[in-house]
Amino acid sequence: KERKERKKQKEKEKKERLKREGKPVTKAEREKRAKQLIQLEAMKALGVTIPALSKEHHDEAEEKKKVKYGSRVRAKKKDSQLDSQSEAPPTLEAVTDVQVTDGSKEEKQSIPSESNLLGDLASDSENELSSNEEDTKVVDNWEEITSEGEEKASPTMVESEGVKMDSSPAKEQEGVESSPAQRQQPDTNTPLDTQQCKSTETDSESSSEESGEEEEEELSEQQRAYKKAAKRIQNRRQLHKEERSPELLRSPVICVLGHVDTGKTKILDKIRHSHVQDGEAGGITQQIGATFVPKDTIKEQTKMVKEFAKTETMVPGLLIIDTPGHEAFSNLRVRGTSMCDLAILVIDIMHGLEGQTIESLDILKKGNAPFVVALNKIDRLYDWFRNPHSCVKETLKKQKPNTLDEFQERVKSVIGQLSEQSVNAALYWEKVEFGKDYVPIIPVSAITGDGMGDLIAQVVDFGQKFLVDKLMLSQELEAVVLEVKVIPGLGHTIDVILRDGFLYEGDTLVLTAADGPFTTTARCLLMPQPLKELRVKNAYVNHKTVVASQGVKICAKDLEKVLAGTPVFVPKKLDEIPVLMDEASRIMKGALSAIHLSDRGVYVQSSTLGSLEALLTFLKQSKIPYSAVNLGPLHKKDVMKASVMLEHDSQWAVILAFDVKVEREAQEYADTVGVKIFTADIIFHLFDKFMKHRQDLIEQKRKQFESIAVFPCKLRIMPNCIFNTRDPIVVGVMVEAGVVKPGTPLTIPSKEFLDVGVVSSIESNHKQVENARKGLEVCIKIEAVSGDAPRLYGRHFDHTDLLVSKISRESIDAVKNYFRDDMQKSDWQLMVELKKTFQII
Repeated sequence: KERKERKKQKEKEKKERLKREGKPVTKAEREKRAKQLIQLEAMKALGVTIPALSKEHHDEAEEKKKVKYGSRVRAKKKDSQLDSQSEAPPTLEAVTDVQVTDGSKEEKQSIPSESNLLGDLASDSENELSSNEEDTKVVDNWEEITSEGEEKASPTMVESEGVKMDSSPAKEQEGVESSPAQRQQPDTNTPLDTQQCKSTETDSESSSEESGEEEEEELSEQQRAYKKAAKRIQNRRQLHKEERSPELLRSPVICVLGHVDTGKTKILDKIRHSHVQDGEAGGITQQIGATFVPKDTIKEQTKMVKEFAKTETMVPGLLIIDTPGHEAFSNLRVRGTSMCDLAILVIDIMHGLEGQTIESLDILKKGNAPFVVALNKIDRLYDWFRNPHSCVKETLKKQKPNTLDEFQERVKSVIGQLSEQSVNAALYWEKVEFGKDYVPIIPVSAITGDGMGDLIAQVVDFGQKFLVDKLMLSQELEAVVLEVKVIPGLGHTIDVILRDGFLYEGDTLVLTAADGPFTTTARCLLMPQPLKELRVKNAYVNHKTVVASQGVKICAKDLEKVLAGTPVFVPKKLDEIPVLMDEASRIMKGALSAIHLSDRGVYVQSSTLGSLEALLTFLKQSKIPYSAVNLGPLHKKDVMKASVMLEHDSQWAVILAFDVKVEREAQEYADTVGVKIFTADIIFHLFDKFMKHRQDLIEQKRKQFESIAVFPCKLRIMPNCIFNTRDPIVVGVMVEAGVVKPGTPLTIPSKEFLDVGVVSSIESNHKQVENARKGLEVCIKIEAVSGDAPRLYGRHFDHTDLLVSKISRESIDAVKNYFRDDMQKSDWQLMVELKKTFQII
């Protein structure tokens, strides 16, 4: 017990002695000293000149202190770095003033005195350079050192560190307490145990600096690996570009564009000998589809074109993309043209250029995409003689003169309309320079088949002549997500256009989602049979490898969140994934700009992301907000999300389900809670159903608030038209401002807002009318409000008094919300005037 007390007393005396000498006693003081050193180093790194540490003074100090370097060599540290600095330069933030607390006072940390800083800096740098990890013992708290440890602490430790302490003791001037910098002055007369503690502190600082440097080295290694992977990808792409050969071409990607109902899908049906257009809802294409036309089919369908039959077909086939023509699907048309090599612009010969035809032309000109014009529906010309087994040029020669004249007249009209859009065009057999100055026009009929062989021949010939550099097959993958679909038995799948390169089963894919890029593995690659539509459910064939250009359906995990229109990346090595994810995230920012959810709005459900975007665009143009969106069949959970709107505004408790199946449980739950579900296969029918529902809701609200809404009016009584002075009062009035309707309560502001009664009916020329506006002279019947004493004309009021409608805050809100369409600008101005008269806030 006595020994413990003696030990405590000894420690207490030691603390007091250190305090008197200005040495750091607590951990906070040691941290304070470390901050001073960091601040000094930061100022030196930024080029701040400190008089106390000028070059001459520093040289003198260096002469006094000879540094003894130890045998330890630091790993991955260059000699130049060791000579220039003992630790990494701190950031600019480290130079800011540090607030230190001494008792209850806060004072800004000052720059240490010259002798203090010089000694501390030299001690710190020398310790870092010469300390040996095996011989150094880091002590965080000097209080943990026992008295026996103090006695055993020998000068050898200090000598091994190669540190010679050289500074003056702390000074106190005029009884003022010394500053933190002065308190931290080292003293040559300080006992060895204190110096040992000081040296262990510098060792702990150096070890923390080492760990920080290791983190920086690790970070720099990651950056080096990232740059290395990015450079490898860039070099590989350049190498694959150089390795391409004009002898090995891929299938060109053909995009079919045009106005709605010009026969785009019908042309493809004729090529495929299919009936896709007949199976579409309303005969309108509402999704992007892809069809592969093999080389054998090209030869078979172009055999009547003699000039083309003589040339060799270099391309392995054609990949044709069909896009919707209606204005709501402009996003799908942009997506289709962004991935195509050549476009077919379909124009109806009977109507010429129409709205979406001009929009498609603008898209093609912006993307600088080459295209040919298919002048469809030539069979609609009067007395047209069909002959699909010969080229269209020969077929025209066999037509009657009147038919030929009509054809030439309509072709000239289309050429004129195209020239107005800055496009030079001519019939493909005319001797002009196509590909640079002129666009070829191919007359076709998707019904009779006339000119279909000419169209395919011109597309292939155009690609082989002018697009060879574009069509050379590369090993570098280039693929775009066309659609996101839910397929029974497969779940969420993505339709991908493989534009260039190779795709293998089991490849790691970097895809883009709404919340950022992610990786997944391609479990299977499915392709339809040749001449089959990718968007139509067919018996798919599983492939291990797919070569461009092809339309392929990919099955993998987490595909429900993929954004259509974004690229697909395949890393060759693991370190390439971060580089490709960064590239995908940059592209994602542009794709997300279309979808902006509101706090209140309808719930939108669609089968594919493309049609969802089209529906959202339609709603945005109609100023209808949407609060949530989803893909796939409609489940109970979707109805539960939509039912939240019942608490805010019942008019938005609606689900617009486009081309999806509604589960029975979801329908039952919706009927129970009061959520309306509208389904349709045609996007425009869905919109019409919702607008009708919304109008019905507004009519219900109007009937509900009809008795509350009060329209503003000012009425002047005509003295020669007083028909009844007692209840009900019947008088002739002139409407000076606003509009008067049955049910309008009237009051007289000049007689302390005397309530006259309520207008029960209005007559004009002995006929009842619903309302009377400014300038009209009508007869009104005023009945007293039940419970109030009836007013008499002549006693309570006369023709000199002005009658106005009695409005309130509740009536103003009802008019604003449900009767806004019945109000004119002058009526709102009168409403504001009466609001001031009645002092309504």
